[in-house]
Amino acid sequence: MMRVRIGSGCLPAVGMVLIAVLLAEPSWAGNEPGTQSKPAPLPPLTLTLRGALAAAVDNNPDVLLYKERIAAAQGQVQTQLGALLPNLASNVRQTRQTQFLGTFGLSPVRTDPFSIFDARVNASQNLVSVSLIQRWRASRETLHVVEFESDARKYDTMASVALLYMEGLKATGMVKMHESNQQVMSELLGMVKQRQRGGVATGLDIVRLEAQLASERQLAAASRYDVQHAKLSLLNLLSLPYETPVVLADEFQADVHELAGLQAAVDEALANRPEVQAQFTRVKASELTYSSITGERLPSLVAQGDYGLIGNRWNNSLDTYNMALLLQIPIFDGAQREGRIAEARSQLRQEALRMRSVLNQVKMEVHDALAALTAAKEQVGIAQMGMQMAAKELDLARERYAVITAASHFELTNGLSAVARARENLVNALFQLNAARVNLARSTGSLNALN
Repeated sequence: MMRVRIGSGCLPAVGMVLIAVLLAEPSWAGNEPGTQSKPAPLPPLTLTLRGALAAAVDNNPDVLLYKERIAAAQGQVQTQLGALLPNLASNVRQTRQTQFLGTFGLSPVRTDPFSIFDARVNASQNLVSVSLIQRWRASRETLHVVEFESDARKYDTMASVALLYMEGLKATGMVKMHESNQQVMSELLGMVKQRQRGGVATGLDIVRLEAQLASERQLAAASRYDVQHAKLSLLNLLSLPYETPVVLADEFQADVHELAGLQAAVDEALANRPEVQAQFTRVKASELTYSSITGERLPSLVAQGDYGLIGNRWNNSLDTYNMALLLQIPIFDGAQREGRIAEARSQLRQEALRMRSVLNQVKMEVHDALAALTAAKEQVGIAQMGMQMAAKELDLARERYAVITAASHFELTNGLSAVARARENLVNALFQLNAARVNLARSTGSLNALN
């Protein structure tokens, strides 16, 4: 069976999966009534962490939705720019009409029918308008806001994918851990049964081990469901068919590079986080909007004109033109303008307050991510040491049980329990370490460099 791998530089595999879905659709053409072809199984999809992040950016509907919002904002910029450019229009009219001339005595008088041909081009241009210029500049800043919001949504989706990937690795590790425990318990169960045949062990010892073995099997079954759930959630975020078999190619990292200083991480976050840049741009857009509304108080200068032909018919028409320069001076509009100015001033203050909130939130997330990563590193070291001690305890208990006839069976069960706890602690500690790596990368805006 063909295996498809998505990794760094191998993103077209997602497209191959989608093609396989189309090829797998049942074809009804040429089939007899009541029969249908079985869909072909989809090829396995081998996902690395980098490949999953890249696929999420290209396929996730929420990310694609924000790209459409960027297109809409670009249209708004074009609309505002059009208000500053010349406005041209033309019309051609051929009419047949009569005119009422009034009455003489009691008899009304009208003209005989006559024709008028009129072809004209009209033009207008805003020469000086502070309000329109500021509106155009504000629309450009709004476009940048949407672009930064799109980046923020993209990073949120990437972080969700990365955490789900870690959940899948954790569940896979739990399955392996429970299977290893079952293997050790099965070996010890054979040893206890052998001693029972020699009259040394009791049936109670066997039942205890069998109960532990059954518990491990149940936990392994639950962990296998967790693996499947994590993979289905990944397929949902990647917008891929749920029938696609997924293989997680990466493994947990047991160590991390030397951590940057706290202040350096905060500075990196403030420079890279799209949320910070988006809010800074919102403040700037609000300033321009406020300036555009206050600019309505200023006079504006508009040039208008038209040129055309007029006559009874097109072949006997004469050219005419009209040119005007309008100075528009706002005087009083019922205080509507002042109300809009007050509203825009309040919006500017609100965005400034949101800026403070965003900065505080980003700094808190960086502090928390660094603290979590530091604690996770310590937990991994302790879990690794605990795993070594638990394995040594089990080896010594097994050796005593095999050599010393009077050795207690409880030493074996205690050793088994210690190893099971140590393995689970190690898997959980590795998950916390790698999840903290993801959260730190998200908080500093460096998810693109996450491996």
